[in-house]
Amino acid sequence: MSLQKGKHIIKEIEGTRCTLLESGISKERTEFLKKLMEHNGFVVKAELEVKKDETLPDTYVIGVTDISFNPVIAVYQRILRNFKNQIITPQYWNQETEETEESKGWYWKISQQK
Repeated sequence: MSLQKGKHIIKEIEGTRCTLLESGISKERTEFLKKLMEHNGFVVKAELEVKKDETLPDTYVIGVTDISFNPVIAVYQRILRNFKNQIITPQYWNQETEETEESKGWYWKISQQK
């Protein structure tokens, strides 16, 4: 589940009911999300998805054990923090950039400085 879909999905991962963060993702993406969510105090579960065809690459499913958690709400309510204690933006979550709003400056502070 990316930030494009607000649907709250519960799935059993490693024998535990979890809120699904994303599925069908690479190992690198899984590690990124796992480190980020553990840094924010969540218990993370991830496992290799069952392949339908052996020629396809390995994909993973990842979730957190807090079944009331919704990643879309958490990102847009600015609840999650990165390792520098900066607010996670949708672009950071989607790994489109390593910058956060705080590293670029707040938009209202920039406009006041001009």
